[in-house]
Amino acid sequence: MKVALVHDYLTQRGGAERVFELLCKRYSDADIFTSLYDPKRSIQLSERLVRTTVLQNIPGAKKYFRLMAPFYFPAFRALDLQEYDLVISSSTSFAKAVRKRPGAQHICFCHNVTRFLWDTRTYLREYGDYYHFYPLIEKIFKKLRAVDLAYSQEPDLYIANSSIVAHRIQEIYGKRAIVVNYPIDTNKFSFSDKKEDFYLVSARLIGYKRVDIIVEAFNWLGWPLLITGDGPERERLESQALENIQFLGHVSDAERTRLMAKAKSVIVAALEDYGLVPVEANASGTPVIAYGAGGVLDTQVPKKTGIFFNRQTPEALQTALLEASQIPWDYEKIRHHAISQFSETVFFSKVDQVIEEVCRKQATDLIHASI
Repeated sequence: MKVALVHDYLTQRGGAERVFELLCKRYSDADIFTSLYDPKRSIQLSERLVRTTVLQNIPGAKKYFRLMAPFYFPAFRALDLQEYDLVISSSTSFAKAVRKRPGAQHICFCHNVTRFLWDTRTYLREYGDYYHFYPLIEKIFKKLRAVDLAYSQEPDLYIANSSIVAHRIQEIYGKRAIVVNYPIDTNKFSFSDKKEDFYLVSARLIGYKRVDIIVEAFNWLGWPLLITGDGPERERLESQALENIQFLGHVSDAERTRLMAKAKSVIVAALEDYGLVPVEANASGTPVIAYGAGGVLDTQVPKKTGIFFNRQTPEALQTALLEASQIPWDYEKIRHHAISQFSETVFFSKVDQVIEEVCRKQATDLIHASI
């Protein structure tokens, strides 16, 4: 069986890219396709050939990849995947649009519906003066929504990373999705039951991550908080933070692993579609204090692996922090939960079962077609 792996663009290294990296390792003989590829900024694919689209030749496209939005769908439609029996796309937006040959199967690992099209105001909120251009943006996006909806019918099967994403796929695209929670590389995280006197945030510093809530809560409490990550919100957040809060910027993988293991808790204030950070914290034996919506509802057990707060306000977070400080956490059980539920082994045992069923159906359909 010949397999093609397709991803939206490989110009950054986020949660979706880390999952695609796992798929590339699992299907080591598969051919890899994407619209844009920047090996210095994205996942490590060793010496494997990455096939790109015509967009790769546009000067500045890799740096300003978000501005290429109107051109991704035609670029993916132009890819020739006729020789492949199975197409596996990894998509938050465009890769699901690829063509397959008749009789082939297309499985889409959908990290979300195309967020900038279907939740435009939330997505663009972090881009400053976007509202000045909103009437023009909305006209363009209205046309793109129709295209997105049409191409969302291409995959034969959707795999969603969380229950909330599966619900959105059904609601917007009208397609049923199987939920398979995405894994982490558990070997990359070390366990410690000796916690130090600090709390940790590990996030890009952009608006929807709501790090402003966390800063205000810790300003009030005066507890030590370390923040790793960078982004356009950093300068504003630093100007608001008191001396108990430190901004570390980008840290090495080794340092991030150490901080995850030693923190009292990891704080997440965003509404995440899935969210790998809470699972990574649990794999380090560290409890999570998170806004109780979205993907954490699939990954966290209240008062066992973490605590939820139900409103995105400093006051609600403060209440959760005080509650968490009184819980005698069992750090070994927290790690066991992550290892037993969200390891690569567990993930691929589920994925393999799904792919086997899809391929079995494909073979049955071919037999019936030939009779």
